[in-house]
Amino acid sequence: MLQITTERNQAELAVTLSGRLDTVTAPDLSETLKDLSGITNIVMDCADLSYVSSAGLRVLLTARKSISGELILEHVAPSVLDVLDITGFTGILTIR
Repeated sequence: MLQITTERNQAELAVTLSGRLDTVTAPDLSETLKDLSGITNIVMDCADLSYVSSAGLRVLLTARKSISGELILEHVAPSVLDVLDITGFTGILTIR
């Protein structure tokens, strides 16, 4: 299960993720992020994100390619950070 909340502030989209971003839930995030017109940066609060799979990584990469600015992940749990690091996503996304 993945809970997604969003808040748009001009050209920035704030997204809060809670739960697991996996094969079952990745389409939900993809649907949430399908219209990024006018969005420059996406800031995702991942404090309550417990897991990310390759399907979830694909959604993050697609979102990153759809904007001109940054995709920023904040408060990333060590287990999720390990996956991002192993897959090279720490070089693609901004982690803080």
